[in-house]
Amino acid sequence: MARHTTFRFALDPSVEQSVVLARHVGAARFAYNQCLRLHLDARERHRALSGRGAGTDAVDQARDAVPWSRFGLINALNEWKRSEAAGRRFLVTGEGVAEEVTGLVWRGEVSAEVLEEGAVDVGRGLAAWTASRSGKRKGRPIKHPRFKKKSRTGGSFRMRNKTKGTRSSIRVGTEARPRSVTLPKIGSIGVREDTRRLRRMIAMGRARILQATVTRGVHRWWISITVEAADLHPAVQHAPHAADDKTGWVGVDRGLRALVVAGTRDGTETLRVQAPRTLAMRLRRQRRLARAVSRKQRGSANRRKASARLARHHVRVRDTRQHFLHQVSHQLVQTHDKLVLEDLNITGIMANHRLARAVSDAAWGELERQITYKQAWHGGQVVVADRWFPSSKTCSSCGSLRKDLTLKDRTFECRECGHVIDRDLNAAVNLAAWAEDHTPTVTDGGGSGGVRIGDRQAAGPVNNACRRDGSGPHTRVGETSPDDAGTPVQAAPAA
Repeated sequence: MARHTTFRFALDPSVEQSVVLARHVGAARFAYNQCLRLHLDARERHRALSGRGAGTDAVDQARDAVPWSRFGLINALNEWKRSEAAGRRFLVTGEGVAEEVTGLVWRGEVSAEVLEEGAVDVGRGLAAWTASRSGKRKGRPIKHPRFKKKSRTGGSFRMRNKTKGTRSSIRVGTEARPRSVTLPKIGSIGVREDTRRLRRMIAMGRARILQATVTRGVHRWWISITVEAADLHPAVQHAPHAADDKTGWVGVDRGLRALVVAGTRDGTETLRVQAPRTLAMRLRRQRRLARAVSRKQRGSANRRKASARLARHHVRVRDTRQHFLHQVSHQLVQTHDKLVLEDLNITGIMANHRLARAVSDAAWGELERQITYKQAWHGGQVVVADRWFPSSKTCSSCGSLRKDLTLKDRTFECRECGHVIDRDLNAAVNLAAWAEDHTPTVTDGGGSGGVRIGDRQAAGPVNNACRRDGSGPHTRVGETSPDDAGTPVQAAPAA
């Protein structure tokens, strides 16, 4: 077992099961908010004791009582949900009125794991916030966790898989109902897609279910089953290279007109994929749907229906873009075992309001994430070049630098040697040459994932930290579609 992957299916629940699923979504939100409230109240008590000048022992005890980790939050939630603060009732007897502590009366109607996972999410948020404040976490500043609001759409809950003997709490398919998923406290729920591929992997011992996340979409329910799967078959992996082999690198240039242009050091173009412009092609309809929402009265049923139509449009755009990126990344990984990507400052580029929408529509960061973990699955190598390396402004023939190159110039013309080449292909060739001159030290076919190497000639910062699969905002480890679990996919987009 060496990799994590996720299978995502559309659920087909009954009306009663939809109510139960919505109850679990509300329980997850309630547990998250309550754990955050318990944490803030404990911090407030510690702050009040410190301000009143209480004894050192009392202050230390109040400080230690603040739950920060996931285990402390789970214990605090379990203690609270059985306490008088969570619920009580009064009984009228012959002797008078008696008080009975009931705790959280509805806690038996939902799975306890859903409540615990809500506490885990609060612990992760607090850990990210403290790491960001102390400087241990790089990247954009992380804000303090906030309370979740109640909504008719959206929301999710997570369940861990527990095994008793040979029986798992989360099961996929049965003999009588192959297209189904069984969850604790909920039962067997129908699935719209075929689950044969996942069932075969589990039956052959090549996959083990870790957890399941149920999400309430705009017009249907979804389930994402995270499994720990074995490595891909050696027949679909790349052949290992010698440790001193510095050839065979392919540079990948990402752009707005051409989403991907791949080329080798000798100037051969191996792949060119035009940008699909998924959002731009549907922007006119999006504006019309947004205007329809703004015309409706707030709180009315018509406004709710118009908002649902707009939300379905956004989901359709996202799914179309995601499917296209999976096709492109799969084709790159299948045909090249050594890829070089450029370290783009996407956050800085998004600050330019003239390019922000086009850059977000291209989804460069998501494409890099998919290439990184898929190449690691296939035993290939991915190198991220230094951010300060001028791949577009450097002549791939003589190496001279043209500083006056602008975004309008789609053809690179060298003023030193007269070399004329496509701008994007020139950048891809320079990236391939850069990787051959700065080959990292990696194991043979070890699936290095993403490796960043500083370019001394560019006088840029050196960062040798490896990026973990799925790291970054709004991403999960190894998340992909079922088509990328070592099975054939649809034809890749035309170059």
